[in-house]
Amino acid sequence: MRTLISAEELKKRVQELGKQITEDYKGKDFTFLIILKGSTLFGADLFREIKSHRVELDCIRLSSYHGTKSTGSVSMDQGELKRFEGRNLLIVEDIVDTGTTLSFFLKELEKVHPESVKICSLFEKKEVNRGRVKVDYLGFDIRNEFIVGYGLDLDQKYRNLPDIEIYEESDKND
Repeated sequence: MRTLISAEELKKRVQELGKQITEDYKGKDFTFLIILKGSTLFGADLFREIKSHRVELDCIRLSSYHGTKSTGSVSMDQGELKRFEGRNLLIVEDIVDTGTTLSFFLKELEKVHPESVKICSLFEKKEVNRGRVKVDYLGFDIRNEFIVGYGLDLDQKYRNLPDIEIYEESDKND
């Protein structure tokens, strides 16, 4: 593996995003909605950077990957989406790749009529997403490479790496 983004670069960008979100949501109640599991570390760090007492924390699990490939379908721990009715939602995602996962979730959310929905993603592969999902707050635009670390995984492994690493097929024996 080779390092794409260091822990220090991640920390700096998360602080910048936190400052921007704090300013944009000044005086508003909103729900900070972390997409599990990949966004957990990013979400926790970003949540601490938001300087507001009007923010609620919530989580939901969505998944569309098996190994390094998108399955093309999304599974969701539906829970009770009704709780988002009339809420200002800030969806916190680790990576917007094909847009499949978020497109599915946004359609499901429409059924419960949130007040507003914005998306904050640490990464976007714009060349793959091609505008299917609009990211309102973006950490980094990256090339179409498979990355791990800082919560992002390959079959539940590598989440604990502090940096963002590019996973290559030759890394299988690590």
